[in-house]
Amino acid sequence: MNDIIKTILVTGSGTGIGQAVARKFAKAGYNIIILGRRKEPLVEASSILSEIIAEGKFSSKVTYFPGVDVSDLDALVAMFEKIKSEFGHIDIIVNNAGVSGPVKIFTNSSLQEFRDCVSIHLSGTFWTSVKGLDVLEKSGKIITISTFFTEENKFEQRPYRFRTPYTAAQGAKNRLSECLAWELVEQGIQSLATNPGPVHSDRIYKTVYPKAAAEFLRIGGFPGLTNRLIEEIATGLLPYLGDDNAIIETQSREVAKRIVKGNPDLNEDEIQDLSKKLLQKIQEIAEKVQNNTKKMIVDNEFLSQDDVAQMVFNLSDEKTSRLLNGKVIPNDRVFYPVKPIIERKINHDSTKNLDNKVILVTVTTTSQKEIKEIFEFVSSIKKVNTKQLIILTHKNELTDISNDLFKDFHHHNLDLSNEDAVKKVFNTINSRYEKVDSTFHFTGTYDYENEFTSLDPDKWNRMIEEFINIPHLITRESVLSMASPEALDNPDLFKTAKGNIIIIGPQAPIGKKISGVIRARAEVFRGALRPYVTTANQELHDVLNSNINLTLILQGNVNGDPANFEKLRDTLTTLGAQEEFKNNLIYHIDE
Repeated sequence: MNDIIKTILVTGSGTGIGQAVARKFAKAGYNIIILGRRKEPLVEASSILSEIIAEGKFSSKVTYFPGVDVSDLDALVAMFEKIKSEFGHIDIIVNNAGVSGPVKIFTNSSLQEFRDCVSIHLSGTFWTSVKGLDVLEKSGKIITISTFFTEENKFEQRPYRFRTPYTAAQGAKNRLSECLAWELVEQGIQSLATNPGPVHSDRIYKTVYPKAAAEFLRIGGFPGLTNRLIEEIATGLLPYLGDDNAIIETQSREVAKRIVKGNPDLNEDEIQDLSKKLLQKIQEIAEKVQNNTKKMIVDNEFLSQDDVAQMVFNLSDEKTSRLLNGKVIPNDRVFYPVKPIIERKINHDSTKNLDNKVILVTVTTTSQKEIKEIFEFVSSIKKVNTKQLIILTHKNELTDISNDLFKDFHHHNLDLSNEDAVKKVFNTINSRYEKVDSTFHFTGTYDYENEFTSLDPDKWNRMIEEFINIPHLITRESVLSMASPEALDNPDLFKTAKGNIIIIGPQAPIGKKISGVIRARAEVFRGALRPYVTTANQELHDVLNSNINLTLILQGNVNGDPANFEKLRDTLTTLGAQEEFKNNLIYHIDE
């Protein structure tokens, strides 16, 4: 009897959606494997699931693995070895684990916060899926829960303000689910994703909405408090939002004491009073955002966690999963208006050039062809009267070639994933030349012939750095240079900021006959950059009211034609020479 019982593994399943999914499958008689970082919720969830199994008189069982962070590869490998010895195989993997990540303007989150969020959402999904293949049945299924706050179609973007690492990771996660379907089809394994909209949960009510409201106030201001004090008070009091007045009174007094200790000129009673008023305002804004979102839903209701569990259960059905294999299924009902942000053409202005501008070119490519084209581009810039041209190349296998090619330029070869090293360069630029006017960042293109399911940890981590984390770091530091590093504490400085940041992302595949698997691999990291740029732009323009242009260029086209370098060079010059706000977002210049 036991050998025909199906087994499901659900990540991040001690609470919330993950536990709801586990409960749904427990009612269907599945063996349930749950895991998470904290033991206590897993013990409680295990008890609930065991009761469900007992009530249904099933022969199935529940196993939990505490202390397993899905971004910890070693922990996952050890867990799957134990699963193999206990169960032999599993039938379904549900990638659910996630965190809210930093809920703040992208300039104000640390690189480590950004990395951690991407690591849990994207790397956690990747390694759980790939290492799970060792125990997954040949007819098994990988179901990934992502979010509707990213692109549903590569030409339609949904920004999610204050959530840049989250949107970048989720965009890549959707495309990764599609890629896995193509790579695993010959093994009979199916990969699908579902994108729930807003879901009733403590995370959204007690974390995301209140933190977003606090960030709005930090940027917009609150009478009697500096931007720094707003942040400090919000950090101290948000965990107690919704608690009894007595608790708020006690905690607001503690916050006031800490603030006055560092600012003796302030009055403790006044700070406490302002703290309570700030918390009340945060709650008002959070509820307003929540209600406005509900108004965009046909029945004005968020999904329940059980609704999401039902969708996952539906996708696990043999016929349904076969029909939808490789698809990202929307599970939201939000009618979310978006601006048209995709362009194919740009009006080149030959009268504009990069005269008297401080130009920064940053490069992570590992392609000799691409780096030689970049050399041609910077050589053309050198012919005009720039204020300064600075080139930063990433330490990699092309270091010797880079050092030789750019020896006659102001060039540094360094680890562009090292936050301190990058900040040091920008500090030097700011002190010598006041600010960067235009930044061109070349990510390079990865090898689409390499199977994702065969990538080793070093290769995967390097791709995460080169196509997500480094572009973010360069973008963030460029924005702070254009606005002033002091804008971190004084958001009003963003209002007078202007400049141009152009990210040149991975190219589309080249060739006469391009297979579906090649196209799917190519989209994974393009799929991270699109929502990242869209969200960062919304923050720059709609929240900070800056005139900084952030643009993503994606070369190549669906026909598989080679990228047109001359068109790229002219486009970059035009974009880099802009003096006014253009609201450029994403250009497919070869389409």
